[in-house]
This record gives sequence, structure tokens and C-alpha cells, in this order.
Amino acid sequence: MRVITGFAVASVMIMSGAIAPAIAIDVQVARACDALVARAFPPRQPGNPASGSARGGAKDQRDYFNKCVANGGKMDDDTPAKSK
Repeated sequence: MRVITGFAVASVMIMSGAIAPAIAIDVQVARACDALVARAFPPRQPGNPASGSARGGAKDQRDYFNKCVANGGKMDDDTPAKSK
């Protein structure tokens, strides 16, 4: 009985919009930002993306991508911030 009640409460919360919906980004913006990230963070070994980035790490790339999306796919400076 408790499981059914808990499930019912959770269902009502989800259906009522208690959880904020995710906002999708435009495909063109995502492609432009992906290309900018690839240009700003080239792989250490050309042709081998598994070799890691020559500049910065995954967090730097993610931050750069999110900043690009926030700017609508346009970045003033194509070079990323220097990593530590």
C-alpha cells in the first residue's frame, strides 16, 4: 500500500510540472558550437580523439560549449581560457 501511495504522489508531482522541463537548443547552434570546440581544443595526436586535448580538459571544453550556446553559437574569441 505504501509503494502505491508513494508512486501516486510521485506521479502527481511529475504530471503537475513540479519538475522544470529541459529546454532544447537549436541544432544549428549545437553544430556551430561543436565545430568551435573542436577547433579550440584540438586533439594531442591528430586523427585520434582518444588521445586527449592539447589544450584544457573535459571541464574546459564543456564550459566553452555552454558559453557558446549561451551566445547563440557565436564566440568573440576562438581561443579558450588558459587552463591551470
